[in-house]
Amino acid sequence: MYIHLGNDTVVRDRAVIGIFDLDNSSYSRITREFLNGAERAGETRYVADDLPKAFVVSDEGVYLTQLGSQTLSKRAAEEDLI
Repeated sequence: MYIHLGNDTVVRDRAVIGIFDLDNSSYSRITREFLNGAERAGETRYVADDLPKAFVVSDEGVYLTQLGSQTLSKRAAEEDLI
């Protein structure tokens, strides 16, 4: 199944490694270094028209989205029920 991340972007649920709240997790130096490294490597995709609220780490890269981490987690859980 797929998880809709916003702006016509979907990712396979099996490819998702983690869904993270950007405000809470960006306090960590390690997280900031990870996000900076992903951007330098060209693995970051912005799927937000507004300020991003969450980021999704997948086998395909890092997605920054304006949807909240709770919304994305619920979407992932709903897909498992179908």
